[in-house]
Amino acid sequence: MEEGEGSLRGPPQPPGPSASPNDKPSPTVTTDAMEIDDALYSRQRYVLGDMAMQKMARSHVFLSGMGGLGVEIAKNIVLAGIKALTVHDTKQCQAWDLGSNFFLHEDDVRNLRNRAEATLPHVAELNPYVLVTSSSAPLDEATDLSFLRQYQCVVLTEMRLSLQKKINDFCHAQQPPIKFISADVHGIWSRLFCDFGDEFEVLDSTGEEPKEIFVSNVTQANPGIVTCLENHPHKLETGQFVTFREINGMTALNGSTQQITVVSPFSFSIGDTTEMAPYLYGGIAVQVKRSKTFHFERLEKQLTDPTYLLADFSKPEAPLQIHSAMLALDRFQERYGRKPNVGCRQDSEEMLKLAASISETVEGKPEVDDDIVNWLSWTAQGFLAPLAAAVGGVASQEVLKAVTGKFSPLRQWLFIEASDIVDSLDNPSRDDFLPRGDRYDALRACIGDSLCQKLHSLNVFLVGCGAIGCEMLKNFALLGVGTGKGRGLVTITDPDLIEKSNLNRQFLFRPHHIQKPKSCTAAAATLNINAQLKIEPHLSKVCPLTEALYNDEFYTRQDVVVTALDNVEARRYVDSRCVANLRPLLDSGTMGTKGHTEVIVPHLTESYNSHRDPPEEEIPFCTLKSFPAAIEHTIQWARDKFESLFSHKPSLFNKFWQTYSSAKEVLQRIESGESLEGCFQVIKSLHRRPRNWPQCVELARMKFEKYFNHKALQLLYCFPLNTRLKDGSLFWQSPKRPPSPITFELNDPLHFSFIQNTARLLATVYCIPCTEKDLSMETLATILSSVPIQEFRPSNKVVQTDETARKPDQAPVSSEDERVAIFQLKKAIAAKEATKNDLQMKVLSFEKDDDRNGHIDFITAASNLRAKMYSIEPATRLKTKRIAGKIIPAIATATAAVSGLVALELIKVAGGHPFEAYKNCFLNLAIPIIVFSETTEVRKTAIRNGISFTIWDRWTICGKEDFTLSDFINAVREKYGIEPTMVVQGVKMLYVPVMPGHIKRLKLTMHKLVKPSSDKKYVDLTVSFAPETDGEEDLPGPPVRYYFGQGNV
Repeated sequence: MEEGEGSLRGPPQPPGPSASPNDKPSPTVTTDAMEIDDALYSRQRYVLGDMAMQKMARSHVFLSGMGGLGVEIAKNIVLAGIKALTVHDTKQCQAWDLGSNFFLHEDDVRNLRNRAEATLPHVAELNPYVLVTSSSAPLDEATDLSFLRQYQCVVLTEMRLSLQKKINDFCHAQQPPIKFISADVHGIWSRLFCDFGDEFEVLDSTGEEPKEIFVSNVTQANPGIVTCLENHPHKLETGQFVTFREINGMTALNGSTQQITVVSPFSFSIGDTTEMAPYLYGGIAVQVKRSKTFHFERLEKQLTDPTYLLADFSKPEAPLQIHSAMLALDRFQERYGRKPNVGCRQDSEEMLKLAASISETVEGKPEVDDDIVNWLSWTAQGFLAPLAAAVGGVASQEVLKAVTGKFSPLRQWLFIEASDIVDSLDNPSRDDFLPRGDRYDALRACIGDSLCQKLHSLNVFLVGCGAIGCEMLKNFALLGVGTGKGRGLVTITDPDLIEKSNLNRQFLFRPHHIQKPKSCTAAAATLNINAQLKIEPHLSKVCPLTEALYNDEFYTRQDVVVTALDNVEARRYVDSRCVANLRPLLDSGTMGTKGHTEVIVPHLTESYNSHRDPPEEEIPFCTLKSFPAAIEHTIQWARDKFESLFSHKPSLFNKFWQTYSSAKEVLQRIESGESLEGCFQVIKSLHRRPRNWPQCVELARMKFEKYFNHKALQLLYCFPLNTRLKDGSLFWQSPKRPPSPITFELNDPLHFSFIQNTARLLATVYCIPCTEKDLSMETLATILSSVPIQEFRPSNKVVQTDETARKPDQAPVSSEDERVAIFQLKKAIAAKEATKNDLQMKVLSFEKDDDRNGHIDFITAASNLRAKMYSIEPATRLKTKRIAGKIIPAIATATAAVSGLVALELIKVAGGHPFEAYKNCFLNLAIPIIVFSETTEVRKTAIRNGISFTIWDRWTICGKEDFTLSDFINAVREKYGIEPTMVVQGVKMLYVPVMPGHIKRLKLTMHKLVKPSSDKKYVDLTVSFAPETDGEEDLPGPPVRYYFGQGNV
């Protein structure tokens, strides 16, 4: 797809010159909406949906304040794809801004450029479909606010409270109201406020897919009780609504909408069903989403009676205390025209007086917290960039809610703070927080120079340079991580290349970077933010295969490891390496609007592997093979068919002919009685190999008949509709659906799509050329008109119905199969259809993001035909792509928020903060909820005699060249006072006394037993110990690292 083709709308013309100081903010330009650019927006479409995307495409946003918070919000909403953004600022760039606004450079400071004008080209470059303009016009009490009527949402940062109130009153009074958001970061404190008008309608408050519940029974009662299938909890809440379909017997329920009351996890009550016919079997209850109206109050009213979201339940009183302190800061600024000076006791005392006075006017009269007020006064002049990233992510999501009506809005305040960073500082001195005249002054005013220097000298290993990775690198650059003159380095790795779909969230990348390495590109872009950064990009995957590169020496050089990964398996591996090498780990992840952060610190917290997520539910083999009940089942079936037809079988075919040089050789070996693995499947593939385009079409047509007609007839032959189980119940009842054979119709778009894409992929696999004319309806119709269709012949093959059964291994080859294979191979050789060219196929790798390759089109057609066969609601191509491609829905807002929270924990790790300072977080910006929690303290395991260990403990034994297993056991006994009973290396049992021959191993040297490579200095062993009393199981101990030479520790 060409750049811009199929886009949300055509890219606007490049923004013209920014407004002059005497101009009002310039009006935006309207462009016509077009198709959504799925290549760019696909991950976000799964979060917001097309209706919200289209609303966003018509929205105009005004954003005032291009400091660190303003630029975060601008970045996120432009990446999301609003129609137009006006960035406004009246201030000039200062060196101070370089530590907060990642789009400003030293040249902007030297030339005293306006912050909005300097930021404009960089923001506009993020998304060519968004028109970005700038304004430096004055915005004060004398300004005519009528220009704001062209915007659907107004966002204010770095604006005094009196002007915020004036603009809010104007926005609230409009019909419809202009959505109003204000956000600020003052040092280590932040606040966010939203007012979307008296009545704000939300069509989808959660963004979750409507739940579908299989029904097993409905009682004739008032109220009727609906029971779900066994082991299928409904997960509904009282007050929600459901509609019914496919109910047999009590058919009056079908199509009706009922409000439910939860009775149990597996049942709920509905309305009166006493007059309905008795329930027989089947049926699905589908959750019905209803719109919800939210009511907002003006800023003026909310100042004295705030409604807020509580984020940290360990500090329930904090929001009101922070609110009062922030209002005291507003009052201080209004009175003195400045913020309190860093560490100024006189200013702090004045702030305390103001806070005490203001708290009397706030509902509940919150008690003034001296620490909050003092630290706010101390750090207010500073700016903590990671905090701005977190708040900016949340605020940006509120902008998107404001213009789309998608998800529940924030009501109405949110306070996020980072006081844990400074609470742990020992006797902080004012001098440590004073400016030094460099780009880190804003940071220094928040955390002090000593902590800044620790950040600069950090060695950090960042694993992954995707969305979170890009955001983390931006945070590193603003914090000065890895910029120390004597020490400090950021090492990053990612094996992937940049794709177009990355550009929607991975903000360091641009269209001209597509197909370039992520890590190298991200490194160069990060240096553009902060040239002082020392950064080393790698292209390697972090896994057991790369342990020679990322060995223990590498890990011990790192001060902290940060993961930005998209799968659990990789996280678990990196976590295991960090535990083995006693390295802190900062982990995070997102899925749509949800996100989590976890901080793991040696000797203080549990590790990532200490807790296990429930395993992902697998679809039973028999369900996939014969009894699909949901669209997910048919999509997985189609995905498996793709792998089998176009990847697995071609791969086996090629591998076989790489082993055996010719068909004649294979024939000779078979005839001599030799067994060749996979040979009969390969010969079948060779025999059926199409030689031209018409044969590809014929083969596709035969597969249609097999999959969607004969399969249904075979199942109905084995299990007629009136089949009953041993207990007398019907075989074909929920969740089993009886299939209906499909008769091929070329004029049916779904049938045509299957034939076209199957034939096309077969042609690719068999290296047969295919033109646009070949793919046309006319050509396909001509070919298909002469294709002979085999009649259905029932088989006696057993159909698996056991849900616990696994996919069987390949069936044994019968003598008849062998005879047929020999005949087919001889025939191919005689017909010269087993030449070198015939003995190779092209293996296709499934690629979900290339809309031209036909992969998703094949899976969509195959899945929806199977769905039709089983009377299952079909899925759109977009949904099919998400499920088949296992695409993780993603949006820049959640990514930015999560990365900011991780960077706050990084500061604590650098400072060596105590256990109580660290916070994990779970957030869902759709609802919205943000929950901070303490990390889990590491658990101690007792062995005996007062000896205990944690996951972070590792015992060491130093040996020598002639050290025997007996010497090793004696050394453990002497050093740690307990008797080893078993020694294991990985999965290899070195010493288990009850096993035959193991007692003799006691005399063998450790070198001979372990067989280390020449460069290996040690080996990690698992040792178990004898229990205190007989009859108990052996006790596990910590890993024991055995060094082969004494000088190697």
